[in-house]
Amino acid sequence: MSSDEFGSDNSCSESEPFALQVLGDSMEPEFPDSCVITLEPKNVCESGMYIMAMVEDTRWFRLYLNDDHGERLVALNDMYPEIPLEGLSWKVEALCTQRTLRRNQTASGRRESKHYTY
Repeated sequence: MSSDEFGSDNSCSESEPFALQVLGDSMEPEFPDSCVITLEPKNVCESGMYIMAMVEDTRWFRLYLNDDHGERLVALNDMYPEIPLEGLSWKVEALCTQRTLRRNQTASGRRESKHYTY
């Protein structure tokens, strides 16, 4: 495969769901540090969806809200500021469709998954 083909928009893998590990506490309590999320590549979203977005060359996993207070990305942990999107260059890259907690992250000691349907 040539370097021009690698990462091109023609790749079917670019439309396949993928998993990432959440690092940090910005999305707690819903998404604790080290939990695994499954993301589905999409370029559109609606208010209330958990998304991965590229904002001014920085990738964020946040709750997307669009209401009377404007379009913004919100961390669930109040210690982190909202990211107002007005006037910024940004795009939706993926929607979160699942969260998986490891055994040591749950009260029951069992692995738990939660699905998000939009």
